[in-house]
Formats: sequence, structure tokens, C-alpha cells
Amino acid sequence: MKKIITTQNAPAPLGPYNQAILSENTLYISGQIAINPKTGALVINDITSETLQVMQNLNAVLNAAGFSFNNVVKSSIFISDMDNFTAINEVYGSYFDNATAPARETVQVARLPKNVNVEISMIAVK
Repeated sequence: MKKIITTQNAPAPLGPYNQAILSENTLYISGQIAINPKTGALVINDITSETLQVMQNLNAVLNAAGFSFNNVVKSSIFISDMDNFTAINEVYGSYFDNATAPARETVQVARLPKNVNVEISMIAVK
């Protein structure tokens, strides 16, 4: 059985998908980009601000399901330019303890939705 997770504290989906799906004790969070959910505007002034907005959106979805970053077991990071890796990693890393950080891959891609620079999806387990 699956439960659809939605929150107004994260951007609405841009297509035929949901913000997250809870299946038993596992939460699958769709990729989040840097859309401010209050204004609908992209936050792409700089890569640090952009990544921070992505992480805030992920936090909102986690919280809507009763989860936290402590429950995250896997992250997928998609970036448009590997030269931004260090800045993205610094913001992302501030949300986790290195000793218990989730598994992860970071992949450079040709293009992301709305031409953003970073998109992150997560899987969390209780």
C-alpha cells in the first residue's frame, strides 16, 4: 500500500508525479529543485542559495511524512556543472553527520528542469 505525501511547504510537482510516496516504512521523495514554495520563484542567484532551497524543500517533504534527515538512507544529486560540486556538497553536508550520512551518488547531467543547476531526490526509512 502506498500513501501520497504532499505539503504546501515544498513546491508542487511540475508533472504527473507526487512530492513523495510512503510505502510501509520507506519514503521515496521525488527530485526537488530550488523553487520557493511561497512565491513559486526559482532561487538561482548562486549555487549556495540554490542548494539551500533544495534542501529546505526536501526537509519540508520529510517533515510532512513525519521523517527527518536522520531517516535518509540514500540521496541522488544531479548537477549541471561538476565545478559546482564543492559548494553543493558543503550545503548538503551541513544537514548530515558524516558518521551516519546516507549513501549517495552525484551525477553531472546535460540539463535539469527549468534549467536549474541542482536537483536532489532521497529515500528515507523509519
